[in-house]
Amino acid sequence: MAEITYREALKAGLREEMLRDERVFIMGEDVGLNWGGAFKVTKGLAEEFGEARVRDTPISENTIAGAAVGAAITGLIPVAEIMFGDLITLAMDQVCNQAAKMRYMFGGQTSVPLVIRSVFGGGKNLASHHSQSLESWFMHTPGLKIAVPAFASDAKGLIKTAIRDPDPVMFFEHKLVYDKKEEVPDEDYTIPFGQAKVRREGADVTVWGTFFMLHKALEVADELEKEGISVEVIDPRTLAPLDTKTLIESVKKTGRLVLVTEETKTGATTAEIAAIVQEEAFDWLDAPIKRVNAPDTPVPFSPPLEQYFIPDNKRIAQAIRDIV
Repeated sequence: MAEITYREALKAGLREEMLRDERVFIMGEDVGLNWGGAFKVTKGLAEEFGEARVRDTPISENTIAGAAVGAAITGLIPVAEIMFGDLITLAMDQVCNQAAKMRYMFGGQTSVPLVIRSVFGGGKNLASHHSQSLESWFMHTPGLKIAVPAFASDAKGLIKTAIRDPDPVMFFEHKLVYDKKEEVPDEDYTIPFGQAKVRREGADVTVWGTFFMLHKALEVADELEKEGISVEVIDPRTLAPLDTKTLIESVKKTGRLVLVTEETKTGATTAEIAAIVQEEAFDWLDAPIKRVNAPDTPVPFSPPLEQYFIPDNKRIAQAIRDIV
């Protein structure tokens, strides 16, 4: 077991699966020789496996997704990288109308073993077209599985699970976690979809969050412990399938819930989670559910405005204090 970055763990998982199964290949813009993708996750893989298995594509997201769907239904296992999650909007038909629905519409006679990797979130001053968090759009589409790893060990285990899955998987990452380090097992391992993880145990309030917000929530939990507030932090790891059991058990224990994501608030995944908890654990709630999200505006380019836009430790802490 070695301490490595999220980026390195993800690359290790991809490499292991390419060694395990020759049908696995990577495709996307600048993923190949000399570059390794916008965030360097695939750097070195083209040199090891050749350009036939790490394929650079035109700057055309609908073409990337469409070709990946075709490859998947004809026996290959593509891992398609869309450079920024915002740009999956250019391939919504291929992803949501084709890949997500083929097994159902063909009566189970085909599968679509496809992984689409992409990156969400702000913090890099990349403006409105390269900084959004749109995971709820895909959570609303039956037929898609959604992985949202926030830690290095999960990135490796979940990418391996995604590649071995017979159905299309949206594998979403966050720009600000690529350099975060964690001890990651050297051996081959997978992490089951639909299995959340309690990142920190607590007794007074449950915090559920995704991506970089989880790291912030853990920092806040450490600070609030000094005030005598015990915070439990839940990492869903996947949004579809969604582990509601772990969350409900936590809420029944603490009686309070704060939901934290970087999405704009209206229609965010936090709204769905709040509805589920209201339906299944209302009698155990001692306070209203709090949601901490970005405001309903485009992501600003201006550094101080973007800093204001993204939920910070202060807002998370205040939401917790408001209900404890």
